[in-house]
Amino acid sequence: MTPQGATSIPTSDTAQIKTAEPKDIVRWLTLGWRDMRTAGFPSLLHGLIVAVISIAIEVATFAYWEVLPGAVTGFVLIGPFLATGLYALSCRIEKQRSIELRDAINAWRHGSRCLWVFGLLLVFATGGWIVFSVFMFHFFIDVEINQARDFFVYVLTQDDSSFMLWTILGALGAALAFAVTVVSLPLMVERDINTRDAIYVSLRAVGENPLVMVLWAMTIMAITGLSFITLMLGFILLYPLLGHASWHAYRDLVDPEGIKLRQEFPTNE
Repeated sequence: MTPQGATSIPTSDTAQIKTAEPKDIVRWLTLGWRDMRTAGFPSLLHGLIVAVISIAIEVATFAYWEVLPGAVTGFVLIGPFLATGLYALSCRIEKQRSIELRDAINAWRHGSRCLWVFGLLLVFATGGWIVFSVFMFHFFIDVEINQARDFFVYVLTQDDSSFMLWTILGALGAALAFAVTVVSLPLMVERDINTRDAIYVSLRAVGENPLVMVLWAMTIMAITGLSFITLMLGFILLYPLLGHASWHAYRDLVDPEGIKLRQEFPTNE
C-alpha cells in the first residue's frame, strides 16, 4: 500500500510513517468516492445521521444562540470519531469483502476499550469547549446578542480582542484535534493498539508530512464549510466521502504491519 516513490521513516518498533505528496489528496478523495459508491446505503446512512444531528443543533441555536460557536467548532473534535463505521467499511472494501450495514455497526459494538476511551475523551473535550464558548461570550463579549442572526452580524463586523482570543484558541484546538485523530482513529479500528501509541503515530504522521497535512486539513474544512452552506444537507454525501478518504490517507501515511490486527480483520480471509 506504499505509494510509488514513498519513503518509510521508523517511528517505533511497531509502525512506520510514510511520506505522502500533495497530489495524493486528490487520490484519497477519489478512492473515498469509490468506497462510498461501493458501500452504498451503510455509507450514506452515516452522512444522513450527521446531517440530522447538525440540523438539530442548528435548530437548537435559534433558542439558545450561545451554543452555536462552540457547537460549530466542536464538530471538528467529534467528527472523526463518528466516522468509525466508515473506516471499517473501507477496510472491508480494501480486503474485497462483502459490505453490509452490520459491518459498520460491528465496528462500534466490538470497538476496543481504547477506541471507546478515546471517543469519550473527544466527547468531553467537545462539551468542555462548548461550555467555555458559552462562558466566554456571556461574560466577555460586551455586545447585545439575542439570536443566531445577531451573532453572525457580530462576527462579520466585530473588532474585539476577546473574540480574537476565542478564535485563536478554537484554531489551536482544531489543529490539535486534527493532529491526534487523523491517523489514530482508523489505526485503532484496524489494529490492536492502545490510545497513547495511536496518538503518537498520528502526531508523527503529521510532523513528517506537514505540508500535505495542512493541505488535507484545509480540504476537510472547505468540504465541511460547503456542508454548512447547504444547510447541513451536504453532509449526506460529503461526510461519508471524507470518512472513506481519511481511511486512504491513513493507509498512505502509516505502515502498521508490525501491529496485531483486530479480530474483526483476520489475515486468513
